[in-house]
Amino acid sequence: MSDGLRTIPVIQGEFQISDDPNDVLTTILGSCVAACLYDPVAGIGGMNHFLLPGTDPRASSNVKYGAHSMERLINGLLRRGAQRPRISAKLFGGANVVQGLSDIGRNNAEFARHFIAEEGFALVAEDLRGSQGRRVRFWPVSGRAQIMLLDPDRAAASVRSVLAAPPKLPEAPTGEVDLF
Repeated sequence: MSDGLRTIPVIQGEFQISDDPNDVLTTILGSCVAACLYDPVAGIGGMNHFLLPGTDPRASSNVKYGAHSMERLINGLLRRGAQRPRISAKLFGGANVVQGLSDIGRNNAEFARHFIAEEGFALVAEDLRGSQGRRVRFWPVSGRAQIMLLDPDRAAASVRSVLAAPPKLPEAPTGEVDLF
């Protein structure tokens, strides 16, 4: 990119951590949840993307489940210099995108809120639930986040488009959540 920003996609079951001010982490969410954690003093942050709340009853290391995904993200941040008392959280996703089916999005959102509270992190922003998917962009060094609500009729096309060729991103001021 000509503006020097590097877009890093975070897909289902993954997490990314960065201390580079030019990195922007991005993901697309429906019923899944992304936790964006950052330590503003250390200038490091990360994002995960989990599909299901709690833990996998068959395998404790399944990153598709929230508990393992959160632990991996937190431990990765701590190994790279973040300090637990300074970590702040922003939570996104958990929509009920398919009406008439079980509301896994609600369960994911409740799990994420509870997990952040149990860990003692400050929850400084959230955009959870509803019926629309979201595209999230997160600047891990500053903690800035942006969300875009997705048109349900165009969500599938948006997911393919963003993961294939992320758009050019504007310059990032610090510490905000913007709707765009």
